[in-house]
Amino acid sequence: MPTKVTVKFKMAEGCDDLKPAKAHHDDAAFDLKSRVEIVLEPGKTTLVATGLFLELPIGFEAQVRPRSGMALKHSLAVLNSPGTVDAGYRGEVGVIMFNAGETAYSVKRGERIAQMVINELPDVDMVPADDLSDSTRGAGGFGSTGKH
Repeated sequence: MPTKVTVKFKMAEGCDDLKPAKAHHDDAAFDLKSRVEIVLEPGKTTLVATGLFLELPIGFEAQVRPRSGMALKHSLAVLNSPGTVDAGYRGEVGVIMFNAGETAYSVKRGERIAQMVINELPDVDMVPADDLSDSTRGAGGFGSTGKH
């Protein structure tokens, strides 16, 4: 059984109805909702406010990810995906949305615009080295494991 983690949150004034929630008990992510009515113009990037403020435990992050239905049905993307919310950040969680479609999209207040996954981070030591071990891929660059 996974360890239960407590994440404190608060909502902006008048946003209690926008609390992050899972649609189903076994979902991996919490839905994030828009706290504003806003039009996403084609080819434009817009920061959409959620009204959510987090206090993550040290050693954890929140990842903001796109919703597949928004991408498929409306050509809406979440840029810098997944966006990382660090444990020390106390500002409002925003979703950087990009309209890759050809028509404007009107986001309604309370609409589910993204999803948020809470992840535990390993304690990592970055160690300088003079040499690195060989691997099958080696120094192959971007796309080096794709079609040949």
